[in-house]
Amino acid sequence: MTELPPVEYSLAVERYLADSGLAEGSRRIYRIALSTWAWALADRPAPTGPERRRARPPVLPLALLDHPDAADRLRTALTRRAADTDPRTLNRELSTLRAAAAWWRAQGWIDGDPTTGLRPLPLPEPAEAAAPLAEDRLHALFALRAPLREQTLWHLLHESGAAIEAVLALDTDHLDLPRRRTRPGHTPLRWQSGTARLLPLLIAGRATGPLFLTDRRAPAGTPAADRCPHTGRARLSYRRAAELFTAHTRELGEGWTLRRLRPGR
Repeated sequence: MTELPPVEYSLAVERYLADSGLAEGSRRIYRIALSTWAWALADRPAPTGPERRRARPPVLPLALLDHPDAADRLRTALTRRAADTDPRTLNRELSTLRAAAAWWRAQGWIDGDPTTGLRPLPLPEPAEAAAPLAEDRLHALFALRAPLREQTLWHLLHESGAAIEAVLALDTDHLDLPRRRTRPGHTPLRWQSGTARLLPLLIAGRATGPLFLTDRRAPAGTPAADRCPHTGRARLSYRRAAELFTAHTRELGEGWTLRRLRPGR
């Protein structure tokens, strides 16, 4: 007999965790994270400290995730908790909610994704780990035999000086290639000759969709805004971009962070 779709948020959480294949310890951590987001959806501050584990989350209909202001409630909670919560913890909990919402959409239990537009918080870095790269190291970096996607991203980050999150959020139709800038109405970015040479090669045949794409097709439930309509691949994530940069720069003797690509003063 087919199970009926869950009406209540906490039951949907348990059904997701039961299907996740996670070990019991990991399921417990995921359960705490997803329960914490229930307070945000109820527009109430989440308990902190030891009380967080013992508090019973509010009873909510799962359909609340499709409410027009669900994303705003989550964004407000993210901002509020960022004042006194480690960004790694918040990013991990946001990733947990995003994965659960994708699974619920795949089951047909919800229609939208309230986490769309919520970006991971930047992680603090030691000053020496975030220092801009010297010219000789930049030359060595751009001389690496790295894929076109990586080289384009690295050049654009360096030449624009823009936040990594803003660059990864770009779509191909945001670009004004002849003027070497983004079109009006989008995050204002400008770039130079290195990026200008690479961008047309990167977007060849793609008029819309995310600028930087993953290597594989997007998983089921990926929001349309984060999926390329031409290739079916997903928008490149901050985490994956950072992993690739660190891996490639190990060839130069050390693994660097993407923030080192910002131009020096």
